Amino acid sequence: MKRVLLSLAALMLLTATVGRASEPENRPLYLNPDAPIEERVEDALSRMTLREKIAIIHAQSKFSAPGAPRLGIAELWCTDGPHGIRPEVLWDEWDQARWTNDSCTAYPALTCLAATWNRDAAKLYGVSIGEEARYREKDVLLGPGVNIYRTPLCGRNFEYMGEDPFLAAEMVVPYIQGVQEQGVAACVKHYALNNEEQHRHTTDVDLSDRALFEIYLPAFKAAVTEGKVWSIMGSFNKYRGTHACHNHRLLNEILKDNWGFDGAVISDWGGTHSTDEAIRNGLDLEFGSWTDGLREGASNAYDMYYMAQPYLERIERGEIGTEELDDKVRRVLRLTFRTAMNNDKPYGSMCNEAHTEAARHIGEEGVVLLKNANHNLPICPDAKRILVVGENAIKMMTVGGGSSSLKVKQEVSPLDGIKSYYAGRAEVIYARGYVGDVTGSYNGVVTGQDLRDKRSPKRLIEEAVELAGTADHVIFIGGLNKSEHQDCEGADRKGLELPYNQDDVIEALADASDHLTVVLITGNAVTMPWLERVESVVQGWYLGSESGNILASVLSGEVNPSGKLPFTFGHRLEDYGAHSDGAHFPNHDKVFYHDGIFVGYRGFEKRNIEPLFSFGHGLSYTSFDYSNLQLSKREICDGESIEVRLTVRNSGGCRGKEVVQLYVADCEASLPRPVKELKGFTKVDLEAGESTEVCFTIGRDALCYYDDIRGEWIAEAGEFKVMVGASSADIRLVESFMLR
Repeated sequence: MKRVLLSLAALMLLTATVGRASEPENRPLYLNPDAPIEERVEDALSRMTLREKIAIIHAQSKFSAPGAPRLGIAELWCTDGPHGIRPEVLWDEWDQARWTNDSCTAYPALTCLAATWNRDAAKLYGVSIGEEARYREKDVLLGPGVNIYRTPLCGRNFEYMGEDPFLAAEMVVPYIQGVQEQGVAACVKHYALNNEEQHRHTTDVDLSDRALFEIYLPAFKAAVTEGKVWSIMGSFNKYRGTHACHNHRLLNEILKDNWGFDGAVISDWGGTHSTDEAIRNGLDLEFGSWTDGLREGASNAYDMYYMAQPYLERIERGEIGTEELDDKVRRVLRLTFRTAMNNDKPYGSMCNEAHTEAARHIGEEGVVLLKNANHNLPICPDAKRILVVGENAIKMMTVGGGSSSLKVKQEVSPLDGIKSYYAGRAEVIYARGYVGDVTGSYNGVVTGQDLRDKRSPKRLIEEAVELAGTADHVIFIGGLNKSEHQDCEGADRKGLELPYNQDDVIEALADASDHLTVVLITGNAVTMPWLERVESVVQGWYLGSESGNILASVLSGEVNPSGKLPFTFGHRLEDYGAHSDGAHFPNHDKVFYHDGIFVGYRGFEKRNIEPLFSFGHGLSYTSFDYSNLQLSKREICDGESIEVRLTVRNSGGCRGKEVVQLYVADCEASLPRPVKELKGFTKVDLEAGESTEVCFTIGRDALCYYDDIRGEWIAEAGEFKVMVGASSADIRLVESFMLR
């Protein structure tokens, strides 16, 4: 608020002393800040010099753009997300500014948010992180990410919302709305086709239009048309030979012309490569360019950015006009008036109790119970000694992983959370089990943990096995981490298996204990050669500040798990379409998405491959029955809709939440279509024995496919099936109807 008021004061002073003589006599010197934004945009644009217009469309520092000081137009400040507000960095470098008041609340990773299948949780996430961004005087939150989970090796999958375009679209909209209600712009990323990291600056993606529109763009479209997002970030990779940050088809034709996006397109940091393409092809605001031969990311000559002096010189030489420039400036001004110069935005708040509770609630909703043989979980209340094994039980996971790395006010480790919960009830002991990554720093944020351990893998396993024989319940907490070639920006995984000899540790513990639970802290699928030998498996994600408390509440039964997988777990890498038929990965240059629309469960079902765990899978400590599926009509014409109703009953012994999933199958399509596609979901909360009616509406959008030849969405006449169940592989009820 202080920055905005200063900007307004500066504007009044400047216009009173400088601009009076050049203004028409009857023209107001300053347009009322309560006037419609479009009037303010046009007024500001008309007052700007050419150099001011050029200045406003590129960075002045690592994370800010300059505005127009002469006119009192505020700077724009960006911050990385999407899981928390990044600590402050130096003006011109990535190194920490070493503030003492820039710690944040870390929220669960977006894979966990997607696993909640809960739109209310997404809204809470957006509101909470938006409040922290607002308090820190940030105008643009660089997130959320909605790129599709095409391969489990993509290092950045943990920042995205899974493999299904419908699920990602439904979850991103309330997140955006929550953030922007705080006067902070969401910046949905990475548009588009950012599905691998290792060679992200050179990878050139090609795919069918059908795959583009059915799989990879729906979440971005929903962000624009439903979420009304104020900014979009382009991706590093190329699409059909042109970088996505200045790609005419993606930005001008699809985003701006077809979808009507009125916000600003922001380059990823270093994603701009050409002045001429940036001018013509839809980029509005340039950040992070590496120019003039300077070392990458170390220092920037801002006047030498592609959309700075080189752009200005082309105009001054008369080579181009200012039509494109004025459009870019309008978009940046619109973004500024919606955020930095929005006098009605709330004050925000930081690291408060409400945010801690929000982070915990979202995590508890997203934890997925994958397996639970013999009711091994929740941990028996009579357990007197609990053994926790694994490096991920003690390693901080908020530091590292790339631009989403955070500096947190607190992070409760899984071990500390379990110890705290069972204090006075059971003894909790710990064994390392394995040594993975003992480092703990990123861009100057240091965890302070000393995780070094010189013992041999054999001795570490022996210690864990010895202690397991004395424990009533053993909890192995492992998985991946945020180091390079695991879950990390800028690099991809090298395989699907668990690293650091963890499979051997789990096998040894299975020999030693009849009550073994494996908790996986990952943002990606992993293989589980030991699955049949362990009683319980929990997908724990990266859970942020409240990680340990979240896991303790679920393992103990205080919270009944209700998360569902947002992507499919395969038995082996070749089960995924991106890796079938000898497909190369990672890709240095050109890559064609030969799997087309058959991504995730669509591909598994097309190729008749049984997954390790299916899309939408997730167990509970109670059980749910589905019955009485009814359709409002058995025949509809194109343009009409059908109501789908069913009854869900909690048939178990405790309160729980169930995600009811609706899939649609096209039985008579002239083009290949998936066996079924997710077209609806809702999460219900039921006491033991309680029932509720669930209702969905199926309209034309749920029946269409994209026709590459005609360039439009088609709903073909014929038979369709409505399939309702607890996962893509657990369909409980089926009915048919005809589209005439």
